[in-house]
Amino acid sequence: MATMTAEKLSTATSEYLLEVVDARKTFPGVVALDNVQLKIRPGTVHALMGENGAGKSTLMKIIAGIYIPDLGEVRLHGEPLQLNGPLDALEAGIAMIHQELNLMPYMTIAENIWIRREPLTAFGLVDHNALYDKTQALFDRLGIELDPDMEVRHLTVAGRQMVEIAKAVSYESDVLIMDEPTSALTDREVAHLFRIIADLKAQGKGIIYITHKMDEVFEIADDISVFRDGQFIHTAPASELTSNEIIKLMVGREVNQMFPKEEVPIGGVVLSVKSLALDGVFENISFDVRAGEILGIAGLVGSGRTNVAETLFGVTPATSGTISIHGEEVAITSPHQAMLRGLALLTEDRKETGLFLNLSVLENMEIAVLRDGYTKGAFVEQGRIDHECDGMKAMLRVKTPDMEERIGNLSGGNQQKVLIGRWLLTKPRILILDEPTRGIDVGAKAEIHKLISKLAGEGVAVIMISSELPEVLGMSDRIMVMHEGKVTGFLDRGEANQVNIMELASSPVELPATDD
Repeated sequence: MATMTAEKLSTATSEYLLEVVDARKTFPGVVALDNVQLKIRPGTVHALMGENGAGKSTLMKIIAGIYIPDLGEVRLHGEPLQLNGPLDALEAGIAMIHQELNLMPYMTIAENIWIRREPLTAFGLVDHNALYDKTQALFDRLGIELDPDMEVRHLTVAGRQMVEIAKAVSYESDVLIMDEPTSALTDREVAHLFRIIADLKAQGKGIIYITHKMDEVFEIADDISVFRDGQFIHTAPASELTSNEIIKLMVGREVNQMFPKEEVPIGGVVLSVKSLALDGVFENISFDVRAGEILGIAGLVGSGRTNVAETLFGVTPATSGTISIHGEEVAITSPHQAMLRGLALLTEDRKETGLFLNLSVLENMEIAVLRDGYTKGAFVEQGRIDHECDGMKAMLRVKTPDMEERIGNLSGGNQQKVLIGRWLLTKPRILILDEPTRGIDVGAKAEIHKLISKLAGEGVAVIMISSELPEVLGMSDRIMVMHEGKVTGFLDRGEANQVNIMELASSPVELPATDD
């Protein structure tokens, strides 16, 4: 249990609401934190910046009671706090919204929010009416439009994120940790979250905010701390730093070009999609992608972008329409058939649809090629696979003690790099990337963008779905915009800007079934 209750802590006096002093945390083969510090003032948003593997999430897990530091201490209202688990942190007034969502899919929204705190009847049973009313009151206060009785499995990733936010707020904590809270939110939902944060600040709460989105930092942060390679580097008011200064502090070097898009020869049509439809999800989708071309797909959450990608890859086969590769019409009814045709798909949600969290880095990277390309007779050429995976790890700069490390122990950004490496091993001719840099730090983003541009230069046809408009604008040769399951426009690189993309993304008018 925590050494002090939240009531006792609130009577203590200190300039800082929360302090971390000389915290050190090691794992086998890795120094995750090396005597770091952090100081959070009440009524402020403190942005925590750093590359993937810098130690941000490890530090947050110490503050949230998930990890116990090897050295150092956490202080709340100036008093030392001994945390032996997450419940201790919650009782002391510290709540955390994790980057990887941790909701229970077959329970309702209300049950997820109030688990272990459910209102009970006189007979000691859960009072479901009171549970619903309590959740609805919370949603009314936060402006969230979700049905408390809906099971979480039916929610979008964005919906689940809003439930996590509501759950954290429901604890009425003094300190709220937000780890990449906007990674799956639309611009409108982000603005909604920022209004919630402003209300929490006005109540004197301290918000620790982790993000890789620089524009968010300067919009809401009061203070900024930078970490690199497990070490504390610098803290300053947000008003005293520029984005270039933050990036240099984060990566220890200049990042000269965030979107290194190269002009490469555009070849013939590799993939042609005509009048593709999936009943009740999207319809009349038509486009071509050429060798060396990067086709960006933009649209709001719910526009059907991910569904189109999954249909092309055979996850949810189309109900009508045609797919042709190099002029030959093909039937793709499974991911294996798609891979045999030279397609690869990096999925949007790495935790739900990409990773095998209990397996090693090596097993996660090699799994797409074990059946095809790396076998001799009935035997797997393990030595060859190990060599290729080691090379991919080095090229993508994956931070891991070794390839046998459980991938669940890696940071989110390094997990994403492993998934990219998995699909590059298949040597795809058509590469579909759904949110390829979500949760990736700025240095790694530039590296992945450079890699995408290099692949296009080698003749790979690339389809890139992204909710980040600067990424779509910076990397695409052409942009296809979708709205509610329909294509509303195509924009060439030279004419595209954020305004006309958003106009098309909000438009109910669909194009005829052609992009010519």
